[in-house]
Amino acid sequence: MTMRLLSVNTGIVGNLFVNEDDGVRRVPSAFDKRAVTGTAHITRMGVSGDEQANRNVHGGIDKAVYAYPFEHYAFWQAQRHAHLQRDEALPYGAMAENLTITGLLEQAVWIGDRLQIGDVLLEVTEPREPCFKFTIRMGFAQAAKRMLQSGYTGFYLKVVQEGAVQAGDAMTLIAGPRTETVAAFNERRRTGRQPDLF
Repeated sequence: MTMRLLSVNTGIVGNLFVNEDDGVRRVPSAFDKRAVTGTAHITRMGVSGDEQANRNVHGGIDKAVYAYPFEHYAFWQAQRHAHLQRDEALPYGAMAENLTITGLLEQAVWIGDRLQIGDVLLEVTEPREPCFKFTIRMGFAQAAKRMLQSGYTGFYLKVVQEGAVQAGDAMTLIAGPRTETVAAFNERRRTGRQPDLF
C-alpha cells in the first residue's frame, strides 16, 4: 500500500463547551483543526500556525506533530452513528491530527521509526493517549475509552529535520531500532494502569 500524506491540519486555541448541572463550562482547546491549503512549514515545535492549549500533554519537542491514519475514520463515523445517529462525513483533522495519512497503521510503525515527507524528517515517539477533550469533541461518553480499546490512536512525532510539506506528498518509512510497535505500546498501556479518562 502506498503511504501518502492526505492533509496537513492546524488549529488555534478556542473553546469546547461542556454541559454541566450548573451550566456550560468552557474548556480551552485547539482540537478544531482545519486543512491547510498549499504548502505547510514544519519546524522543531510543530506545524507553523498550529497551537496547543495545554503544552504539558500536547506539543513540545517529542509531541511536535500528531499523525492519524485515515483508515480509522470509518470506525469513528460508525461510532458516531451508533451513539448519536449522526452520519455526516468527518473532515480531515477531525481527530485533532496535524497529518492525516494513509497506508501506515499502528501495527506497522515502531517507536523510533522515521517518516520522510519531502525534506521533512520526523521520528515516531509514542501513541496518543486520549483525554476527556476527545470525548467532548466526538460527542459521546465512551469516545476516549473506544480509542484506547481499539488501538486507533495515531502517533506523535518529533521533528528531526524541518521543511515544507503539502497534501498529496509521498511518505517513506525508515526503520528505527524496532523494539516495540505503536500497537504494542497501545496494548501495554491498555492492559496496564489506565488513567481516569472521564
